[in-house]
Amino acid sequence: MSGRQQQRQQQQQEEVVEQEQHQQEEEDAQQQGGSSVMKIEQLETMGIAKADIQKLKDAGLYTVESVAFTPRKTLLAIKGISEAKGDKILAEAAKLVPMGFTTATDFHIRRQETISIGTGSKDLDALLGGGIETGGITEIFGEFRTGKTQLCHTLAVIAQLPTNMGGGEGRVMYIDTEGTFRPERLLATAERFGLNGEEVLDNVAYARAYNSDHQTQLLVQGAAMMADTRFSLLIVDSATSLYRTDYSGRGELSARQMHLAKFMRMLQRLADEFGIAVVMTNQVVAQVDGFSIGDNKKPIGGNIIAHASTTRLYLKKGAGENRICKVYDSPNLPEAEAQFSIGPDGINDVKN
Repeated sequence: MSGRQQQRQQQQQEEVVEQEQHQQEEEDAQQQGGSSVMKIEQLETMGIAKADIQKLKDAGLYTVESVAFTPRKTLLAIKGISEAKGDKILAEAAKLVPMGFTTATDFHIRRQETISIGTGSKDLDALLGGGIETGGITEIFGEFRTGKTQLCHTLAVIAQLPTNMGGGEGRVMYIDTEGTFRPERLLATAERFGLNGEEVLDNVAYARAYNSDHQTQLLVQGAAMMADTRFSLLIVDSATSLYRTDYSGRGELSARQMHLAKFMRMLQRLADEFGIAVVMTNQVVAQVDGFSIGDNKKPIGGNIIAHASTTRLYLKKGAGENRICKVYDSPNLPEAEAQFSIGPDGINDVKN
């Protein structure tokens, strides 16, 4: 065998090794959910019985983080979990999940590692400091035909892109409460970004919610899926429409807000556990208190949604297919506006 043949054979062997390593990394990432999340089975190594772990999973807890974040009284409400068992489970989970103080420097470093998912519009991305931030809840509200659902469709495709292309390198979970999800919109956006349409659709886990209880139950199912597979984005379109029909009148207002608060807390828990971006749309109502001047539209849900949402975006109609996005509330973004347009292939830069 000549030296050239030996060199070519060695190169082929190196390529095979690289492919096997890459495949193993993908399998490991899929088994771990693609992030640093710890599956709940890890508690078995800490002395927690397998039967008790199954009880936790039946209650919708699939990661060590979800157990650590759960209040003690909620854990004790699970059938078969006594006070002694509950205290031991929480104590062991706390050993694995850091929940104490850290320095602002360390937190700042973690914040710099946070990725953002692009929107399809450069001006809109600039307004949002790079795009939709992971690890928090972004609320998008506005009247009908302001682009809320279209933005969700575009995000469902971009979230699958590599991070160096403005994506999140993960699957997408889409909960549809109004029946407005259209796969063909995803196919058009996928073609725009040079992605395989069938693969894009396969990477979207879709569910139609039919009432507010079902909507909450879907999050429990979603948590189980996220523990097994890497997701980068959860979309709920819209988060409040079913509450408006399931609860009516002032007599049910308290019950509605308590249920809505629980749903929002579950959304934030998923964002914390799995590092995903959560995007939820919301409807608006007109203020009729007689004191409003100018734009009298406000998002529904009251203080429950206002306090639970990390960033709140207000969409308004512009000229033609153009739309206006205003930062309504955010802990780190200034109050400003940007324009974008809606096209056949999703959200684009504004058309003059």
